[in-house]
Amino acid sequence: MAKDNVVLRFDRVSFEYGHKKPILDEVSFSIRRGAKITLMGQNGAGKSSLFRLITGEEKPTSGRISIDRDGMVAVGRQTIPRDQLNLTIEEYFQQFFHEKQWDLRKHIENVLEIVHLPMPPLDRVIREFSGGQQARLLLASALIQNPDILLLDEPTNNLDAEGIAHLTQFLIDYDKTVVVISHDADFLNSFTEGVLYLDVHTHTIEQYTGDYYDVVEEIKRRIEKEQSENVRLERTIREKKDQANVFANKGGKLRAVAKRMRTLAEELEENKVDIRQEDKTLPAFEIPTNNVVGPIVDIKTVSLITPLGPAVKQVNLVLKKNTHLLVTGPNGIGKSTFLEALAGGDRERAIITPGVKVGYYRQDFSTLDFDETVANTLLSVMSEKNIQQAYAIAAKFLVPSELLQNKVESLSEGQKGLLMFARLYAEKPDLLILDEPTNHINFRHIPVIAEALDRYQGAMIFVSHVPDFVAQIRIDEVLDLESLM
Repeated sequence: MAKDNVVLRFDRVSFEYGHKKPILDEVSFSIRRGAKITLMGQNGAGKSSLFRLITGEEKPTSGRISIDRDGMVAVGRQTIPRDQLNLTIEEYFQQFFHEKQWDLRKHIENVLEIVHLPMPPLDRVIREFSGGQQARLLLASALIQNPDILLLDEPTNNLDAEGIAHLTQFLIDYDKTVVVISHDADFLNSFTEGVLYLDVHTHTIEQYTGDYYDVVEEIKRRIEKEQSENVRLERTIREKKDQANVFANKGGKLRAVAKRMRTLAEELEENKVDIRQEDKTLPAFEIPTNNVVGPIVDIKTVSLITPLGPAVKQVNLVLKKNTHLLVTGPNGIGKSTFLEALAGGDRERAIITPGVKVGYYRQDFSTLDFDETVANTLLSVMSEKNIQQAYAIAAKFLVPSELLQNKVESLSEGQKGLLMFARLYAEKPDLLILDEPTNHINFRHIPVIAEALDRYQGAMIFVSHVPDFVAQIRIDEVLDLESLM
């Protein structure tokens, strides 16, 4: 394989995930050494499954996957698995080596310098790191393996602007093969030179050359051309069928002509192109709230992580109905810890008015019970336990009915994010606490979510590192944690 400079090749690969859930259907493509490729596709199309096929965690149903025999593959995943959150830094990185590394500390120091994360004590536990810091650890866990093929699954999730800029420059300078899944268009456009498009409907992959925006425009032109061709064919098919009916009614030898017309119409039907169906865009929605009068939450203090250790700072900020608070600050300063304390009712941090219903969107989805069904996840927060209504709410948030009796853990990360919003919609909270609510969400849905939050009539406290998203939401108060240090 090395002779033609190809480091990875799929040859007529088919793959099913679970029972009769096709992901790939005789897919063929190749990636050359040193290429920087984006993997695009709709929510639930199987992008993460494709990564597992490349790493060998999954095996194809048929076909062949060839990787250069000298090629090492490593993946930076979307999230750190829940069963690894209690590992120490030393234990977490040791698992990526087949043998014990006596100089592991040096390896960790080197790779954390690359991802711009200060070296922590080796006995520090993973769950003690912020979401943005965990995102850097995920990238470091892949880089420490010195891979020839680096697979990155949503690497910008939870990263602040500095982290994204650092990652972007790293990928621009990186001289090995990279395949990235991301919904961040500007990030992708800074280094992408080609796109693999995984179609959720046809289970095929199309390969394009060019940067991200070039490919999106090319796909748009192709769809328009296919739609135009199908309209032309449909017109001809109707004409042939009408002619066949006329000749058939006349009887005699003209019946044979009618038969030929029908055969021609059938052949034209077969020539119609299967036009790619893009993700449905999330329909407009509003998160309902009750008519609470007076203060909803009185924020007293915040605990920050400073260079000298934890420090409690006074805030004294009261939020009433229809007040939106944006919490800002760099990764690791304590934003998620602050939101968690608020949602958990920590009275040292804030006093929430009795009777106020709190809706909490946690960035790692840990407020969801992954062993529960999707249907019961919605029913558990609904005032009226109506299964038909649960199905209707799920459909509104693009969670298909066939998934509602599945466990939450079976959903893609994007589908879990939409389920979180479906749950908030059903919950009707008076106080909405949102921690990075655009993580894993398809970029087509983000303006719709921003509009819903902009119109939200309750009190809202949120954290987001996505400037375009924040710019679409009315902000009444800003709590800059860095300014308190």
